[in-house]
Amino acid sequence: MRCPKCSHIQSKVIDSRPMDNGASIRRRRECLNCHERFNTFEKIEQTPLLVVKRDGTREEFNAEKLLRGIVRSAEKRPVSREQMDELVHQVEEQIRSEGDQEIDSRRIGEFVMPLLLELDEVAYIRFASVYREFQSREMFLRELESMQKESQDHASN
Repeated sequence: MRCPKCSHIQSKVIDSRPMDNGASIRRRRECLNCHERFNTFEKIEQTPLLVVKRDGTREEFNAEKLLRGIVRSAEKRPVSREQMDELVHQVEEQIRSEGDQEIDSRRIGEFVMPLLLELDEVAYIRFASVYREFQSREMFLRELESMQKESQDHASN
């Protein structure tokens, strides 16, 4: 690892600590030439995951983009940032567990919907209105009726 002060290539690791629930490691290093101390971070390099959009185009999966959509859905709702981050993490794990290099954007929505419903019904409806492209009041009402029926089915069991 190149020293940021003198550009010497050799350094020694003084300390290592896991970060991000073990997804990365922070290393404290010391340059063997000038004795400057600096930090480095290691993260597992994952193969890029491509999302096939509705129009057939492909783009790299972006967890931040997914988080932004969830944040918009949960705006002014009692859903913490930690809960939203965890939901994104769970969705990404589900996607990667499928083992494919490409995933349809609709599948991502299918992973998000039940997790978001558990967190907040209003956020779920907001997300569903975009994901399912509600075009009318009737589509919106059908979704609410479906939620109501599912809630009653769970209550009777």
